[in-house]
Amino acid sequence: MSTPDSSGIFHGHYTVLDDKEFQVKGRTLFFVVILFTVVLLVTVFLLYTRWVCRRRRRPSNSSSSSEAPPQKPRGLDAALIRGLPIILYHSSGDSDVEAGCGECSICLGVFEDGEKVKVLPQCRHCYHSDCVDTWLSAQSSCPLCRTSLQSNTDDALQIIVQ
Repeated sequence: MSTPDSSGIFHGHYTVLDDKEFQVKGRTLFFVVILFTVVLLVTVFLLYTRWVCRRRRRPSNSSSSSEAPPQKPRGLDAALIRGLPIILYHSSGDSDVEAGCGECSICLGVFEDGEKVKVLPQCRHCYHSDCVDTWLSAQSSCPLCRTSLQSNTDDALQIIVQ
């Protein structure tokens, strides 16, 4: 059998705590205060720089002569969009329509025989009229091949007229 003193490292009762082991001495307290102050100052500095960066990103409300001119809309003119040719789709194959044009690549809907589809003059890709009208009011290119329709606006009008 072992004696109580030799069985464990801990001597004394569990309810009695020796406060001498938990004392914070002057030097340790000084370093804790310095560390807390440094962390606080770094946090304040980072918050300030974040505030300054956000404030600089905001556009100024004052009008100055150095402001860039407003960008023109990226989409096509409504008259040009309305003037694009509309044909009746036939699954048997049509010479006016790009080969393999069996579905609208915007809504992914399959064309049915006799359905009206709009054909873009430069690339001959076809789409549902509502789908491509919405697209072309925001973008000036073919949704499938990205051929620019705005650069050849006069050519497109001539093709439409013919």
